[in-house]
Amino acid sequence: MSFAGKNVWIIGASAGIGAALARALSAQGAQLTVSARDAQALETLARDCPGARVLPLDLGQPETLDAAARLIPENSLDAVICTAALYDPGRVADLDRVRTRALVQVNLLGTFEVARLAPPLLKHGGQLVLFGSVAGYIGLPGGQAYSATKAAVNNLAETLRIELAPRVDVRLVCPGFVRSRLTDRNRFDMPAIITAEEAAQQTLRGMQGRGFEIHYPKRFTRAMKLLRALPYGLSLRLTARLSS
Repeated sequence: MSFAGKNVWIIGASAGIGAALARALSAQGAQLTVSARDAQALETLARDCPGARVLPLDLGQPETLDAAARLIPENSLDAVICTAALYDPGRVADLDRVRTRALVQVNLLGTFEVARLAPPLLKHGGQLVLFGSVAGYIGLPGGQAYSATKAAVNNLAETLRIELAPRVDVRLVCPGFVRSRLTDRNRFDMPAIITAEEAAQQTLRGMQGRGFEIHYPKRFTRAMKLLRALPYGLSLRLTARLSS
């Protein structure tokens, strides 16, 4: 799949992987619609992506997504990519109710809304690309709210792959650690961390392939897949060491 001339809507494009994807796709000749909460950041991004259309929205306010979707003609998009997410590391005992509700609204319920609204906008065979996470493979200490929502997104993408086929080509992206303003909040060493630009290139290569899941960097994600495959008696003992 070549992205030249393709119409792509990126939700969560103001920073991180979303912004890097926008720049990479624009460099390949894609026609972009970029969305996020930060309208000023989107305008700055659009200056690097000639012809990009800016549609600000907030997945925490579903009506803004509805309004944006109404501005996009049906059967006009080749791909919808949703990278938007909130991240609030911490243990359950320290969770803030307001921030946690906002995180669930954006990461999970917002993704449900994207999955509901995107199919009519996509051409036959168009791609719906949802960002889960390696954090959704298995429960890890210190990131319960984020990890729980990403586990749900992983599961949602699996079911949508079947439900929407063959009209919509659903893809799941599960990044490991990617340097961003979100991971800058972590206070631990992040193994195999990569840049947003590297993540964007890995994502695009995966979209051009046939596989359902796009995960990277492989040296980290394969280890996490192995951990997930172990019996709970063993995997939970191993993950317990991460909190010690």
